[in-house]
Amino acid sequence: MGTVTAVRRYPVKSMLGEALTAVRVGERGLSGDRRFAVLDAAGAVGSAKHPRKWEPLLRCRARLTGPGTARVELPDGTVLAAGTAALDTRLSELLGRQVTVSDKPPEHGTLERAVPGYEGGLPDVLRATASPDETGDLITSGRVAPGTFFDHGTVHLVTTASLRRLHQAYPAGDFDPRRFRPNLVVDLPGGPGFPEDSWPGATLRIGAALFRVTVPTPRCVVPALRHDELPADPGIMRTVAREHRVPVLTLGPLSCVGVYLDVLEPGTVRTGDPVTVDTGKQRITGPGLGPSPVDTLPG
Repeated sequence: MGTVTAVRRYPVKSMLGEALTAVRVGERGLSGDRRFAVLDAAGAVGSAKHPRKWEPLLRCRARLTGPGTARVELPDGTVLAAGTAALDTRLSELLGRQVTVSDKPPEHGTLERAVPGYEGGLPDVLRATASPDETGDLITSGRVAPGTFFDHGTVHLVTTASLRRLHQAYPAGDFDPRRFRPNLVVDLPGGPGFPEDSWPGATLRIGAALFRVTVPTPRCVVPALRHDELPADPGIMRTVAREHRVPVLTLGPLSCVGVYLDVLEPGTVRTGDPVTVDTGKQRITGPGLGPSPVDTLPG
């Protein structure tokens, strides 16, 4: 029913990633995905969901160079290895406070998220808990999935059909899939927008791997930020909030683009692989890595 048109991996959380033609997918997602993260002294895990504090990470690009190793290209073109003091120093200068790059998820690492100004960007139960931090922004806090740097699901997928539908609603916006930081982009020619709304509980065969669709992917402010040559555009998320708010578990209607997947059968996925959907649905009791997406709404 569709074809994989892009495969992307993000070796360092909230940095720009790398395009692949093939990747091994294991029980914990794409090999090397979110292998590292930037941590600060307060125990926060670097995430552009709090742009005023962490947005400079989106000006850096990470590439995996071997099993458990990566290199980071800084905004000035300097390339340094993840895990070195030299990179920690440069990132601390970029962010204006002491940070380190780590491959060891902290036991109680927090994820900070700026409260969006539009409806559907945050469950009401979380909006009520928001408070200003040292930047002056209203912030809510959650946690990464245990033992990982993932926000929620192991694999994130978006469809070209949904992006086309959003572009129709906001023709001036550039709905390049990179804004939504997916692992897999699936081309679904023709048909209505948002076909993945009917997928939670279904299984997807993609290349040699088998996935279960868990929940729609709630969005925060990240797609509206600058990504590489794509300029910042607040209209992107205002359009999503207006055009596509769907129920997510017990959290009420949220602004969503894409779906989260759990890996049922590991295997290699390549660009050009066919995608088939089996809608003989299973009951979904929660996401694969965490108890609820309420704590870790993705960007």
